[in-house]
Amino acid sequence: MFLTNSNTDYNTPLDPQDLETLGAEAAAEVERFLSFRENNTETPLVSLSTLAQELGISSIHMKDEGFRLGLGSFKALGGSYAVIRLVLEEASKRLSRTVDVSELHTAEVAAVAKTMTFACATDGNHGRSVAQGAQLVGARAAIFVHSGVSDERVAAIARFGADTIRVEGTYDDSVKNASKVAAERGWTTVSDTTWPGYERIPGLVMQGYTAIIREALRKMPKPPTHVFVQSGVGGIAAAAAGYLAIVLGDQRPVFTVVDPERAACIVESARAGHPVTIPHGEPTVMAMLECYAPSLVAWRILSRVADAFMTVDEEEAVSAMRRLAHPVAGDPAIVAGESGGVGLAGLIKAVTNQETKSALRLDAHARVLVINTEGATDPVKYKEIVGTAPGSILMKGEEAAV
Repeated sequence: MFLTNSNTDYNTPLDPQDLETLGAEAAAEVERFLSFRENNTETPLVSLSTLAQELGISSIHMKDEGFRLGLGSFKALGGSYAVIRLVLEEASKRLSRTVDVSELHTAEVAAVAKTMTFACATDGNHGRSVAQGAQLVGARAAIFVHSGVSDERVAAIARFGADTIRVEGTYDDSVKNASKVAAERGWTTVSDTTWPGYERIPGLVMQGYTAIIREALRKMPKPPTHVFVQSGVGGIAAAAAGYLAIVLGDQRPVFTVVDPERAACIVESARAGHPVTIPHGEPTVMAMLECYAPSLVAWRILSRVADAFMTVDEEEAVSAMRRLAHPVAGDPAIVAGESGGVGLAGLIKAVTNQETKSALRLDAHARVLVINTEGATDPVKYKEIVGTAPGSILMKGEEAAV
C-alpha cells in the first residue's frame, strides 16, 4: 500500500508543544545529556553507494543505531533519557532548586532515585532502555512484556536489574496493564506511546530520538532530499519528521513513513484521516513494529509533516536484512534486526514501482537517509532469518572499514 498525505492538517504548522519538544534547542539539550553518559559515542553514518547506484539514485546514507549506548537500538535514546529527566525533575522539586544532569551521580540525586519506580510496556527495546536508565540512576524498573516477546529479549531486560512481568495478549494489552498497575502502585509510567491526558513523558522519549537526525545532518555531505523511516506507534518517525521540518523548513526532505503490512496503524490512520486502532492479525516478523494503535502525538506530527505512507511485507523486510548482511561489493556489511532495515525496504520497494517512484520524485539526484533502528537484539532469531551469526557479520564489516 502507498498513500500520499491528503490529510487536512498536511503542511500546516506544528503544534507549539511539538515545536518546543522537537526543536533545535531541545535536541542540543539531548546531546548535552548524552555527554554525561559513560558509554556515549556517536553512531555510524554509513554510505551505501553501490546500492544507490543500483537503484539509480545519487546516494543512500544509513544511520546505524545498532551501536547506540550498548543497547543495540535507537530506543536507547528515549526511555533512559526520559527516566533521567524525570529523576532530575523530582530531585529539583524535593531539593527546592534546579538539579542539573551534571549532578546525576551525586548522593542527593541517588537518594531521590531510589524512592522511584518506572514502569513501561515493551516489545523489547524500549523496556531495555527504561531498565538501563533506572539502573543508571539507582531507581527500580518494572517492565511489562506481552506473550510475543522472546525469552532472549526478556532476559536482556532483566540483565539491567528490572522486574519483568508477563502479560497475556498483544503489545497494546501490555500497555494497558502497565499503566493500570503503575497508577495503582504510585509508579511512573514511561511509555513511548500516548493517549488522552498522557503526552509529556512520551514527548520526552521522542525528544531523545532527535539526536539521531542531529548527528546525521552533521555528517552528511548535503542534507537529504528523501527520508524513509519505519514506524510502530510512530514515535521515531514523528521525531525525525518533526525535527527535520523545524530545522530545514522549506528545504525539508520528502518524508515517507514505512509500516509493516500486518501492523499498519499509521498507514491506516493516514487513509482514514484520523488515528485508528486496527484489528490484531497474524504476527509480523517486524516484531518491534507490531503495534495496532498509533501514538496520538506522533500522529499529530506526522499528519502535518509526513509526505507519504507505505507498507512493506514480510519478505521485503527479510530481504533488506539479508541485503545489509551480505551486500554486493563496495558496500559495508550491516547487522539490522527484523525491524531495523524496514526503512530501507521501503526505499527499495518505492524505487522499483514506477508510480511510487514518480510520486516521491526519486530520481538520479535523490539523496536518501534511512535509519537502521536496531541491530540483532535477538541473535538467535537473527541467525534463523539471515543464516549467519551477527558477530561474524560485524567482523566482516570491521574488515571492510579498515
